[in-house]
Amino acid sequence: MSKPILTIFYQFNPWHSSIGGIQTVIKNFVKYAPDEFEVRLVGTTSEQHQPLGAWQEAEFAGKLIKFMPVLYLENDDVRKLVPTTIKYTAALFGRQLASDFMHFHRLEPTVAAVNWSGEKTLFVHNDIHKQMSSQGGKDAIAWRYLPKAYFAIERLLVNQFSEILSCNTESTKLYQELYPKIADRVKYIKNTVDNEICYPLNWDEKDRERRILAQQMGKAEETKFVLFAGRLHSQKQPILLVQSIAEINDPNIHLLIAGDGDLRAQVSSEIDRLKLQQQVTMLGAINQTELAKLQRLSSAFILTSAYEGLPLVVLEALACGTPIVTTRCGETPNLLSPNSGVICEERTPVAIADALRRILYNPSDYPIEACVQAAAPYSAQTVVGDIYQNMLRRWQQRTSLSTNQHHKSLTGVSP
Repeated sequence: MSKPILTIFYQFNPWHSSIGGIQTVIKNFVKYAPDEFEVRLVGTTSEQHQPLGAWQEAEFAGKLIKFMPVLYLENDDVRKLVPTTIKYTAALFGRQLASDFMHFHRLEPTVAAVNWSGEKTLFVHNDIHKQMSSQGGKDAIAWRYLPKAYFAIERLLVNQFSEILSCNTESTKLYQELYPKIADRVKYIKNTVDNEICYPLNWDEKDRERRILAQQMGKAEETKFVLFAGRLHSQKQPILLVQSIAEINDPNIHLLIAGDGDLRAQVSSEIDRLKLQQQVTMLGAINQTELAKLQRLSSAFILTSAYEGLPLVVLEALACGTPIVTTRCGETPNLLSPNSGVICEERTPVAIADALRRILYNPSDYPIEACVQAAAPYSAQTVVGDIYQNMLRRWQQRTSLSTNQHHKSLTGVSP
């Protein structure tokens, strides 16, 4: 019996993944795909000997999938003059990659898919209007300089989608208002956290792991770790992050920065300028499993972003039992309870430092259990499983209708 085919389109290699929450979302859709589906991924490769445009079978996250690289890409953590999304979109032109279901995580590649038949879903990961209006340097979204052109292209493309799924309630409402004819196709979707990777320790285990890391790093035993994870781009405002640690002015508070990006040199220079070499460690890009270990032992996870959707790293930290300090942006403030995090109303070093002090100096006010509870509704197995079940039901209905129509045509009965 044939299986419904899901093809996922995104500019990454799941076996050599760059930094980003979208990559994690896609990995969860692969890992928790039911056996009733065949999953395909159209991505990129850094291996010059690997042929482009050819399907190959490979195992990922315990699942056998079909993978097709269409673009050679060395490192997507640092942006180039020509955005990777544009290169990836160009590589899709002239190909016929239609399937029963197609998932897109950027708008641009769907230009190549306009005439492909099948059910198409667009995932919206950020509040695009705030992203367009944000300030930034060379790492800012390129469309920020041509917003009218972007939205004109969007208007031409949105009608092809069976669903537009956004992890941000503001973006969901905005799309429904902008495109009333397809408002019923625009829905809010929970972002996901993999509880097999992100799980908490009890308090004694957490404290033991914290002390072990402090010892390994040559720090005082009472050192408390604050963790940031993400791209070092203007969206995340990593300079503000470093300045907030300087504002705390406590030698026993240590910031761990897990990530890479265009602002890496500027962040390093700011650390030197503020003489924080003993209080900040730049770890570079690390894999999800290693990041989860740090999330479990950290005393707080910090987010100083200018705009967001719902960052997966926030859900991961909460699932690991770690409270959040965040600026008021994206969906994060809507899911935090008073004892699982602090929301900063001002995006300043003073306000962020004050929020960190509340958590770091009063840990009993932010218990592990409260953090885990805040992330519980976002379990990948549940959220992704529900989406697949809905897809399967629609596919079975279409298949049944097609079979009935075919039977009626053979028997001479008008459908």
